[in-house]
Amino acid sequence: MSGTLTNRVFGWTSFTAFGLLLLTACDGRPWNNPYPLKDDGSNILYSEFSERPKHLDPVRSYVSNEYEILAQIYEPVVQYHYLKRPYQLATLTATDIPQPRYLDSNQQPLPPDVDVSQIAYSVYDIEIKPGIRYQPHPAFARDEQGRFRYHQLSDEQLSNIYTLADFAHTGSRELVAADYVYQIKRLAHPRLHSPIFGVMTDYIVGLQDYADTLQKTHAQRKVDTPDRTPYIDLHKLDLAGVKEVDKYRYQITIKGKYPQFVYWLAMPFFAPMPAEAERFYLQPGLVEKNITLDWFPVGTGPYMLTENNPNLKMVLQRNPNFHGELYPQEGDPGDREAGLLRDAGKPLPFIDKVVYNLEKELIPYWNKFLQGYYDISSISSDSFDQAIQFTGEGEATLTDSMREKGINLLTAVQTSVWFYGFNMQDKLVGGDSERARKLRQAIAIAIDIEEFISIFANGRGIPAQGPIPPGIFGHTEGEQGINPYVYNWVDGRPQRKSIADAKRLLAEAGYANGRDEKTGKPLLLYFDTAMPGPDAKAFLNWLRKQFQKINVQLVIRNTDFNRFQEKVRKGTAQIFRWGWNADYPDPENFLFLLYGPNKKVLNNGENGANYDSPVFNRLFEQMKTMENGPQRKVIIDQMLEVLRRDSPWVFSHFPKGFSLYHSWYANVKPNLMANNTLKYKRIEPGLREQKRHEWNQPVLLPLLVIVVVLLLMILPGVLTYIRKEHHSNNRSAV
Repeated sequence: MSGTLTNRVFGWTSFTAFGLLLLTACDGRPWNNPYPLKDDGSNILYSEFSERPKHLDPVRSYVSNEYEILAQIYEPVVQYHYLKRPYQLATLTATDIPQPRYLDSNQQPLPPDVDVSQIAYSVYDIEIKPGIRYQPHPAFARDEQGRFRYHQLSDEQLSNIYTLADFAHTGSRELVAADYVYQIKRLAHPRLHSPIFGVMTDYIVGLQDYADTLQKTHAQRKVDTPDRTPYIDLHKLDLAGVKEVDKYRYQITIKGKYPQFVYWLAMPFFAPMPAEAERFYLQPGLVEKNITLDWFPVGTGPYMLTENNPNLKMVLQRNPNFHGELYPQEGDPGDREAGLLRDAGKPLPFIDKVVYNLEKELIPYWNKFLQGYYDISSISSDSFDQAIQFTGEGEATLTDSMREKGINLLTAVQTSVWFYGFNMQDKLVGGDSERARKLRQAIAIAIDIEEFISIFANGRGIPAQGPIPPGIFGHTEGEQGINPYVYNWVDGRPQRKSIADAKRLLAEAGYANGRDEKTGKPLLLYFDTAMPGPDAKAFLNWLRKQFQKINVQLVIRNTDFNRFQEKVRKGTAQIFRWGWNADYPDPENFLFLLYGPNKKVLNNGENGANYDSPVFNRLFEQMKTMENGPQRKVIIDQMLEVLRRDSPWVFSHFPKGFSLYHSWYANVKPNLMANNTLKYKRIEPGLREQKRHEWNQPVLLPLLVIVVVLLLMILPGVLTYIRKEHHSNNRSAV
């Protein structure tokens, strides 16, 4: 009996150890692979999201994490060329890039080179390509009699519907010009609150009147409709400035001349919307189940959203009805050598499926990237030192551990600007007096932007010399491009003026040693912000020290974001920090942030500093309608001189984006204007599988050590038991 027990103990232990060894040998698959076995080797891109996109309805969306999904599904008439720089438009569903023709106030044609003062209207005639079809969707499904199957769902039908995939039938139809007209009309719908409605009323003829009509119709519809469906057939209500010409052509008329309007046509706001989709999604039973346009878009693009589970994952799959598009056959100098034209002329998209997994914590996400389970990754502050090192010249490069894994670094100066704004209506820091101007200039010198970039951005940024980022027309490099009120040009590079210079300006402003010469009281300024979390404390302490360098006391007024926005809107903030991302690649999109009529106070525009310079305003009105060229550049330079002298902003920095991608991820080039770039990307699933196996081999030695330790712990008890049994058996025999 004792021998049998001993054999069992040793047998169980040996089996456990042997089983551990065999576990990884069964299929050779890494133990830590988080994805289903059936997806091994598949043409799937893996990425992440930290919070669900709030709006996937293109008329409402205006956030980057929403565009990451939307732009792969919806197709405006034009897009940005993936490879060419400076950024330029290319056709998408349109046959040509829309060009305006000009009319006078009597609707009579004008020549293209006419003086802008004579132009009353610009007309854009747009023709789309025939044969483009929408993704399969239940909104298009019809029965044998040609009636829509799912536009009047009964309670019984709704009882079995939980997601879009629960509909048994789908359909499709051809994209037509009326779908683009319908979407533009939706900009004015009172139910949708489009973020660009206010801007577009300044341009699209009749849009405000159309909104007034819709407001009345919508209010009456809620009263008269027994089924509570707020659907309004916008096809039946005409919009003066937007007309369907025929099946494949439509026309947009805007007020005056606005060359930047063509860039708006590349945004999802101007993508097509089939009326069937809106009618389908507005059924109350579907709205209650979150089956809406905000959750499940309907488009003609290369991908369609097939799963939207905010607690788990979002999935894009190849649209089987995609009309097809070819990878660009030309790009910038150096693109061919970089391998970016290897797929020239090949049909898009290359990737079959994209899985976005919910990742709320940065460390697990980073570890999965290093293990090969995510194909691309941003770089957080926690992982920055592990990924990036700087050369003696200050150039960012990958660490040895990253290079050994074949990981690549992608950097790009973003088309964004951060700044500290002075409320120009404030009695102390605002106004156009020499006293206030020198105070602002002194503060601009004192805030060490280079130090900020080093400490808080891990070196990821370029000090801004003005509001226009690199890559946008009007930005100037070198000595001619510096802000001479804050920097000197020394040894071929800009050097921030000294604190002594700042103190001299402060004294000239009447605040020698940080005290008001009239009252003798210390100069006290207020910084309004809405910065939560522990990182905010370090930044705010740093900012106080910047003001202390010139003996100025800074009081932090930290509040919630809504309250902060209200203070900026009402003009009760004194100094604040803000940023702006380009909507389109034109200097007007940055300079309008300081245009007087765009003041936040009263006009609720984007000019949060409430800067209102007659000289700047006049130059802006002249510049905004001009085409890029030497004459426009001269005017922009004059505008920048006015801004630098008046200092309504402390120009902070242009952020520099850093991202990593694995060796199996191809056709990677930063494009800061385009959002629909997923279709150009390619992966090599075979190489990815190989690397995952190399990087995720199980380390069995610790497990074997544990087994041996357990065996040694068990063995004394087993031997004691054997001795007792042996002694008992001997007594029984006696």
